[in-house]
Amino acid sequence: MKVKYFEDTDTLHVELSGSAEVVETKELNENLYVDLDADGKVISLTIEHAKAASGKLDFSYETVAA
Repeated sequence: MKVKYFEDTDTLHVELSGSAEVVETKELNENLYVDLDADGKVISLTIEHAKAASGKLDFSYETVAA
């Protein structure tokens, strides 16, 4: 997984699969886009105005054992 933040456009891009080809992009709302592969699996998410919507942009993650 790769997470990129583009400060100049306030865009957050979360790439879940780097090897699959995007065949469709769905707009969930005016600020959220989902890229899908040929099987309908999510490849990546794009969030526009990420910092503006959250008030700040702090990133952390947690791995939870099964």
